[in-house]
Amino acid sequence: MTRDIAKVPSPFSGLSVKIIAAIALVILFVEVAVFLPSLANYRVGWLEDRLRVGGVAVRVFDTAPDVMDLPTEITDPLLQAAGAIAIVYRREGQTDLIGLEAVTMPEQPHLADLRDTNPMRLIVEALDTLALGGQRTLRIVGVPPGAGDAVVEILMPESPLRADLLTYAGNIVLVSIVIAGVTAFVIYILAESLLIGPIKRLTNQMLAFRENPENGTLVIVPDAARKDEIGILERALADTQAELFAMLRQRRHLADLGMAVSKINHDLRNMLTSAQLLSDQVANLDDPQVQRLAPRLVTTLDKAIAFAQTVLDYGRQQAAPPRAEPVDLRALGFEAALPAGLTGHPRIRFENQVADDSVILVDPDHLARVLTNLFKNAREALEASPDIAAPHVRFSHERTGEGVRLVIADNGPGMPPRARENLFVAFEGSARAGGTGLGLAIVRELVEANGGRVELFDTEQGTAFAIDLPSGAAGGG
Repeated sequence: MTRDIAKVPSPFSGLSVKIIAAIALVILFVEVAVFLPSLANYRVGWLEDRLRVGGVAVRVFDTAPDVMDLPTEITDPLLQAAGAIAIVYRREGQTDLIGLEAVTMPEQPHLADLRDTNPMRLIVEALDTLALGGQRTLRIVGVPPGAGDAVVEILMPESPLRADLLTYAGNIVLVSIVIAGVTAFVIYILAESLLIGPIKRLTNQMLAFRENPENGTLVIVPDAARKDEIGILERALADTQAELFAMLRQRRHLADLGMAVSKINHDLRNMLTSAQLLSDQVANLDDPQVQRLAPRLVTTLDKAIAFAQTVLDYGRQQAAPPRAEPVDLRALGFEAALPAGLTGHPRIRFENQVADDSVILVDPDHLARVLTNLFKNAREALEASPDIAAPHVRFSHERTGEGVRLVIADNGPGMPPRARENLFVAFEGSARAGGTGLGLAIVRELVEANGGRVELFDTEQGTAFAIDLPSGAAGGG
């Protein structure tokens, strides 16, 4: 099965572009959040300037005995200075109106009440002026400085305010874009040197090492001066690649060695088989000395053939993934006891204490091989100790909080200390002379392949192995 090899991203889809785009968007978002109140404040300041001019005009009008009798030569310049078409002021129940002589008063002007300082309303009105303020007449209402309690209203076109707002908004947008771009570029340069650059280098080196993991020159050389997370990552990755490089070389050597051993064992088994046939013929001779030595010769050849066959079986073992299915645990125990030599044994009793309705979800072939190996080991240990009274092998199971536990126990002599040190190591974990230790190594591999674990635990007499399978194997029994 082929796998798609990861490639370095293009310049427009890499981490650099994403970071600089994200920074620019965040800065623009902040600028927008600042821009709206700033726009509202500019509009309020603009209206207050007009209101102050209107307040000056009111104070001038107050000096006249009768405002209505003032000539247009005096009122029109004051109104034009305020940009107004009319000024209305009210105090002590009195209302006065001064307007341009040639202008018709609008019927429904748009109200801008400066006495209401609600921030959200000011922002909404600023946006409303930008969108709809081109043809409307504005009615500014407020209390100018120095006017006491007099309320001044100024009627004026809204278009000058909208034009100034548009100019201000354009300048703010332009400045915001420049600030966002410059800030994003500066942050990008810093991030490129401190973060993105090292990440790119690590990515390229990892991809190169993935293509050829047996090339030792592709192992990352970490920057010893970096003490931050990138430096820790570089050192950890360098250690991992070095270990992987050494492991691959060792595995390659072991594979070559295993192939040679497999061929040697194959030829050796054939030669031992021929020798066994000859020994059978020799055993039929009438010579007393031959009759005394022949059984030893046959036994030795049987052990040698069994050893060669075990090595070949271990080398041919396939790492097929487990296929879980409902398994009758009690029936599987009896089936595994048969090839293990426990069924019908003249001296050793097999006790299957698993309930009849015990069903678990597991690969039946894997579990059968596991039980057969453990049953066989228990039988051999008991056969090697003929002085044990009532020898037996017990198979049981129990529910646990994490799933199900299977227990295979015997009342034999127990596991010697030498075997405990390398219990599940191939060729080193044998408890008896001449053994290969492959049985327990296979047991561990098969149990771990099904998501479980196997361990030896101490008992008052004999040996007991516990197989813990995960909750998914609990089944319905």
